Amino acid sequence: MRTVAIVQARMSSSRLPGKVLLPLAGRPVLAHVVGRISACAKVDQVVVATSTDPSDEPITRWCRAENVSCHQGSLTDVLDRFLSAARHEGADAVVRITADCPAIDPTVVDAVIAGFWEGEYDYFGLGGGFPDGLDCEILSMDCLTRVAAQATRPSDREHVTPFVKRNPGQFKSGELRLFEGLVHHRWTLDQEEDLAFLTAVFDRLQRDDRLFSASEILELLDAEPDLLSINAGIERNVGYRASVAAEEEHRV
Repeated sequence: MRTVAIVQARMSSSRLPGKVLLPLAGRPVLAHVVGRISACAKVDQVVVATSTDPSDEPITRWCRAENVSCHQGSLTDVLDRFLSAARHEGADAVVRITADCPAIDPTVVDAVIAGFWEGEYDYFGLGGGFPDGLDCEILSMDCLTRVAAQATRPSDREHVTPFVKRNPGQFKSGELRLFEGLVHHRWTLDQEEDLAFLTAVFDRLQRDDRLFSASEILELLDAEPDLLSINAGIERNVGYRASVAAEEEHRV
């Protein structure tokens, strides 16, 4: 069974444009994400899924230069982009990763993949009170195909998996709860304060090509709790909520 990790990436972030190629510890953010996912023992292929929009040409150029598989599709219909990339790569299951999570932990991703296959799920993800930035979820190819055929809301098409979560009766879903009480931790990249936080973490933990773990970040933050204040107070999942709000406004 072929497990393909698809990293969704675009340059047109409204809150921090071009964030996926911003420098972090001497490398683009996207390089950290791809490198960490490539280190997963249970991932057979990593592909960057970006759009055909001219604004995303820097991402395709980076992928060509770094010999990273890249698939181009719709800018707004990310679900269709995922399905097309998954079919092209011959996936049996697809791991969804976003390119704004440069501290994602390969061991966490591998644990989620293992749980998915062991339970023979349609959909499986990281659950519980985990830090924002460790997000990962996996869908069977059958599940992804069914979602792409049924989902009509723009927010479902843009964010790939909300349709699954809103229709639990249609899918066998599960989650792995590795963390609790850490929802206030923000290790993702969406605003300038996030970049400042991640820079502080990488400056302290990154050594050559060794990948530091989520546990090491938690140990660092226990030792230096003031680091948490750098990007504290930023709302979680702002992009998805904005998409849903735009739909409601359009309906009115």
